[in-house]
Amino acid sequence: MRPNKIPATDFKMIATTFFGLEEVLAAELLRLGAKNVEAHNRAVSFYGDEGFMYKANLCLRTALRILKPIYSATVTNEEQLYDEVQKISWDKFMRVEQTLAVSAVLNTENFNHNQYIAQKTKDAICDQFRVKMGKRPSVDKDNPDFSLYVFIFKDEMQLMLDCSGVPLYKRGYRQQADMAPLNEILAAGMILLSGWDARLSALYDPMCGSGTILIEAALIAANIPPGYYRQDYCFKHWPDFNKALFETIYEGVVSKIKNIPVDIIGTDISPHVIEKARENARAAKVDDM
Repeated sequence: MRPNKIPATDFKMIATTFFGLEEVLAAELLRLGAKNVEAHNRAVSFYGDEGFMYKANLCLRTALRILKPIYSATVTNEEQLYDEVQKISWDKFMRVEQTLAVSAVLNTENFNHNQYIAQKTKDAICDQFRVKMGKRPSVDKDNPDFSLYVFIFKDEMQLMLDCSGVPLYKRGYRQQADMAPLNEILAAGMILLSGWDARLSALYDPMCGSGTILIEAALIAANIPPGYYRQDYCFKHWPDFNKALFETIYEGVVSKIKNIPVDIIGTDISPHVIEKARENARAAKVDDM
């Protein structure tokens, strides 16, 4: 059911995140202008229009991916699942020449194998294309044109389009990595939770590794969107992708980048690792900070 006072152009979306960062992500969404923001376990639901979907993918620092629910049904066995997936006209969402990936998340006693449910869903989509067009989409698990998530909670199935594709923590600036690099979303979340204000104090990371905390701090200080370095999102491959609208959103976000005097300092015991941090900072274009 659509909440009250939500425009007809808005739709529900879900931003996933790590445990413990739900409230941080909810606060980010509210600052961006999302409506009906509600925190859940490892996720935050919200409403917005197509332009806001683009903006969320570009600007959210603590989101793993943005999902758009498109269909729900009651399913208790694999035959029901297959039949419900087949009710959707998938050629409205993707072209047969595009690549496909399906992931499943289960919290039910009816099914006990995520990969099998993902495979069954993929089969239903591919079989529909084969019957309609005589050929089927190819699978690409790493960088698909079209990505779908299947969530089953008890008897309720939800199908959600993955708007992001490659997870949003893969900003695009990391050139070099240490043995166990810190995830960019966790780094951003730590900084936002700390309450650090670049206008009031410096930031110092005594064991900076490949520089993730330093770079994420610089992005926050300069208001550089984390999607600034990224070239691709799954929504760019959708038939209804509005390139002009996306470019307008992108230009508006980039126009808010600012230069402020701030000291961001990192040290590490390894000179080799420090050089990696320097290379990453240069790639992120924040080495002057």
